[in-house]
Amino acid sequence: MKTSRPIRARIAPTAILQNYRLAKRHASNSKAWAVVKANAYGHGQWRAVDALRAEADGFALLECENALALREAGVTQPILLLEGIFSARDVRAMVEHRLTSVVHCLEQLELLLGNTPAGAPISLYLKLNTGMNRLGFTAASLTKARQMLEKLPQAEVTMMTHFAEADGERGVAWQVERFQQMTGDWRGPVSLANSAAILRHPQTQGNWVRPGIMIYGASPFAEQSATELGLQPAMTLESAIIGVQELAVGDRVGYGGGFTADKPMRIGVVACGYADGYPRHAPSGTPIAVLGLRTKTVGRVSMDMLACDLTDIPEAGIGAPVTLWGEGIAGSVPADEVATAAGTIAYELFCALAPRVPVSLDETSTVNRK
Repeated sequence: MKTSRPIRARIAPTAILQNYRLAKRHASNSKAWAVVKANAYGHGQWRAVDALRAEADGFALLECENALALREAGVTQPILLLEGIFSARDVRAMVEHRLTSVVHCLEQLELLLGNTPAGAPISLYLKLNTGMNRLGFTAASLTKARQMLEKLPQAEVTMMTHFAEADGERGVAWQVERFQQMTGDWRGPVSLANSAAILRHPQTQGNWVRPGIMIYGASPFAEQSATELGLQPAMTLESAIIGVQELAVGDRVGYGGGFTADKPMRIGVVACGYADGYPRHAPSGTPIAVLGLRTKTVGRVSMDMLACDLTDIPEAGIGAPVTLWGEGIAGSVPADEVATAAGTIAYELFCALAPRVPVSLDETSTVNRK
């Protein structure tokens, strides 16, 4: 999509591949699902799949129709449905196209029992609720689930859970203990580790790991940057200055006058707002880069524009390039820093990128290929 506005996003497929390889190095004895759910965390499902299809052990997503699209496009690796099946049609598609499905409730097992042809090979991930309290069998319902699975003797079963606090002080030991209590003498394959656990809790890696946010170059940890982890940013959002204003002491900026100049200032207006996916709640002081120099936003983010401080960048005028986040020609602004300033996480920034923002591939980044 082309637009006359200067805003655009660039996706670096080599960064996606490099970050996946980093996950594999951390979990060298495990296979790794490349998690491409939510349109690959806003980066574009097909961009991520194309970047990874030569090396990914498998792909994990939510919708059966997206899994079928991958099969139709020639993707032969295992594909995992992270929320499982929702209808008899999903079960039939799962069987026909050799998809792997998470099963997290008795109702899904009933769908499988009622719609799986006798003897047809199927692959299932039995999800256990070990403390996240979203999806998964509890200790009370697991016995019934295993009884029902006995009616599908051909099923290849992997036990899985999802960590709630792998990125926090509480860690994962308490959930691992519950998982072991629930699985008992299970000696089959397991899948436990998300991005945070891959990087911080190697004892959880198991047979399959599930890297998500780390593939896209953001840190799962509030206190540790993506750069420190060796991750490369995969998305850059950039724009340009489209207006300049000179402020006197006491002048206010934007809707509600939320920012007041305490000295003479020069501000730039950037063609980017919340309708482009930039967080409206990002306060004055959120980092931004102009002409290769770091500065900060001022005033309230509006629908199509935001303002930034150009006082110390006198050479920046209309047309000057701006990096909102990522690695742009105007400088580097880690998405994690923008997210922290806005009281959110990089996951939300990426996923919120608006359809009206044109997206292109950044082929300038390089990575050593095998």
